[in-house]
Amino acid sequence: MNKNVFSLICAILTSILWGSAFVAQDMGMDFIGPHTFNVGRFLVGFLTLLPFFLIFELKKIKKKNIDNKKAFVYLVLLGFILGVGQALQQISLIYTNVANTGVFTIMYVLIVPFISYFIFSKKIHWSVWPSVAFCVIGGLFLSELKNISVRYGDTLGILSAFCWAFHIIYIRKTINFFNFPITIAMSQCFVAFLFTILPMVIYENPLLTNIFKDSYEILYVGVLSSGLAFLLQTYTLQNLTPAPAAIIFSLEGVFAAVFAWLILDQFLNEIKLFGIFLILFAVIFSQIIPIYGKKNYGRN
Repeated sequence: MNKNVFSLICAILTSILWGSAFVAQDMGMDFIGPHTFNVGRFLVGFLTLLPFFLIFELKKIKKKNIDNKKAFVYLVLLGFILGVGQALQQISLIYTNVANTGVFTIMYVLIVPFISYFIFSKKIHWSVWPSVAFCVIGGLFLSELKNISVRYGDTLGILSAFCWAFHIIYIRKTINFFNFPITIAMSQCFVAFLFTILPMVIYENPLLTNIFKDSYEILYVGVLSSGLAFLLQTYTLQNLTPAPAAIIFSLEGVFAAVFAWLILDQFLNEIKLFGIFLILFAVIFSQIIPIYGKKNYGRN
């Protein structure tokens, strides 16, 4: 199979898994807190990928001449960003609905250019500015401004998007010198698991009996979203440039809204649907226009 086609399939599957995971995340806090849920999902994700790491990549890593200190720093950084981003996203689901959290999460696509500009001095394409305006307007339609609780949840969802923006940037940088997708996905799950234990102990009182009551949701998210989806994301970014990959990944917000409607009966009125449309349009517009300009005008 062609590598680009394989990466495209990986990207689509990733967006579906991430979108459906929002529903499991929401349902998985009936008996436990958000940090306990995240500890469970990251541990399951790590254990899911560990056998594949031992079988397919451990020997290859030993044969390669790798800067171990640099790889260690990047993997710890990825795990920390993942842990913080997932904590913000998980807590947001307590205060707002699945569709809002899912759609606000995909704003990371627009945040990436700003981070690249301010930290790595890369130019911002003009299409980002109107896209940001559309996102702001869409967010106003989507969020319930009079409801303080929902506003708080939506804010956490937006803050998590900043974490995902940093996450995708540093995954690309890690792949450039440490191209071992299974190891990257597994390691970041383990590091996130370690970082998440502390807030769980401080803010929550997890009981094993309650954890078992939400075990199906933890297993679903841990195996498919934390394990398989992050692995597929890494495979995607091996062969697809960030722009087309980001467009496909952004569909997770749409899938989240659809699954929430079908499974949780979280109905969206016309105003919220219009807000989702504006945000999705902004994300896709910001990625397609630069590609169109390069093809037609030979821009770098």
